[in-house]
Amino acid sequence: MPRTPEDALEGVAVELLVIDDEYGGRAQRKPSPGPWGGATRSVGRHPLPFKSPDSGTEEQFMVVRQLPEPRSVREKSPEFVLLVDDEPLLLRSLRRILEAAGHRTVPAVSASEAAGRLVDPDLAVVLVDLFLGASSGLDFLEQVKAERPEVEVIVMTGHASIESAVGCIRRGAFDYLAKPFDDVYRVRTTVGRALDRWSLVRRNSELEQELCGNRAVPALVGQSPAMRALERTIASLGHNESHVLIHGESGTGKELVARALQADSPRSGEAFVPVDCGALPETIIESELFGHQKGAFTGALGAQGLFRMAHRGTLFLDEVGEIPASVQAKFLRALQHKEVRPVGSTTTEPADVRVISATHRDLEAMVAAGAFRTDLFYRLNVVRLEIPPLRERRDDIPLLAHHFLNKHRAEHSPVEGFTDDALERLVNTDWPGNVRELENTVESALALARGKRLRVADLPLGRPRAVRGAPVPADLPVDLGAYEKAALERALRECGGDAREAARHLGIGRSTLYRKLSRHGLARGGGRTRVIG
Repeated sequence: MPRTPEDALEGVAVELLVIDDEYGGRAQRKPSPGPWGGATRSVGRHPLPFKSPDSGTEEQFMVVRQLPEPRSVREKSPEFVLLVDDEPLLLRSLRRILEAAGHRTVPAVSASEAAGRLVDPDLAVVLVDLFLGASSGLDFLEQVKAERPEVEVIVMTGHASIESAVGCIRRGAFDYLAKPFDDVYRVRTTVGRALDRWSLVRRNSELEQELCGNRAVPALVGQSPAMRALERTIASLGHNESHVLIHGESGTGKELVARALQADSPRSGEAFVPVDCGALPETIIESELFGHQKGAFTGALGAQGLFRMAHRGTLFLDEVGEIPASVQAKFLRALQHKEVRPVGSTTTEPADVRVISATHRDLEAMVAAGAFRTDLFYRLNVVRLEIPPLRERRDDIPLLAHHFLNKHRAEHSPVEGFTDDALERLVNTDWPGNVRELENTVESALALARGKRLRVADLPLGRPRAVRGAPVPADLPVDLGAYEKAALERALRECGGDAREAARHLGIGRSTLYRKLSRHGLARGGGRTRVIG
């Protein structure tokens, strides 16, 4: 049992809220690497012998609150947040709050000093006080939006009201924060959302420039870690002729991956024969795959079959799990002996093919259930590739959207790109149909668009994605806010308190998750953020 608060919190970084009772409880946040820790849920309010230079109050109180983990993803990013306030203590506090989350910050104590930073191309977000002594934060907001319209501005004010918030937003502010900052999560998530928005706008601009320059888009469109890993795997298989099994949801681009594998293989100059096994009736699939002799059945004129068509090339079997059990044994023999026997024939014909198969089904479960041959599964599953659904690689959506825009727009179409809001809507859509659904959406929007940029109104989409993924609790609350809170608590509980996994489980971004946790008074670990006092 710890003897003192210092013992309870030893060795972990914290933030200290020094509360000046004489000034209405105004708090100054002081993250400290000393013995006061914040990773434990032990919190407290303890007398702190401290004389304020402003108020002269002899005794203040220190509140210890848990700090969220840093966002290491931004630690090495070049973009920075410009902090503009004429109070040096507040600037230091803001820097500690944001830098602990992995953000780069640059302070400025006046609008004139901050104006010198507007030329820096890595400037992403500005936090500016509404009142800067002789200057006005709103004037600086307008200067930023005039000189650097892509930079997001967050206004800080100690006189928060709906009127002041609306005034800031109308002048182009991304959001506003009320002082004192009694919610570190809100500060960090607001800045995080602004950085995400800035990144999206910048990427949109870059892609439009590429589009206007008619730069070639690679066959596999995507720059997310998952797609880059997939491209590396395909490249490593360049001189390999092993059979490949591709697994992924419908619409993720399995055939495109198969074509990329074939194009980079020793069989690149030979035939690529795609087959949709799910579209072939069981009564004719055998003759389609292996061919048939003239007279083999009523009306048969003779055909060589798809295996023979792909001889020395690649046979792509989409939805291979749909091959009926009655054909699987003959299929296995064709792969083992590299020859086929057409229906109605007594002789075999050579069929040297590399088979790339694809499925969205769980073949292992089908094997366990006896619906798919074990030996055929292992013959096909020599190399396995997993294609992630589009919702798990949202960073690729802007690039894909511009690729499809370039692919489908008419020669004299006036459309040049997307508005930032439209692109953001595409990124925040769940896409159950994956890349195929995204392509259809862009193509449909192009057919109806009249302006130079596709707008949200042009997109044939329903509501944006909401909190989903967690099963509906049995005691479903009538209040939607209570249901959202219950879903958050359940997701965190089922994911062991892992915020990254909980966000993925719910189908939302981590910044969105943190914002919702803050709104409902939940800590990131699944418990509550409590201030004892």
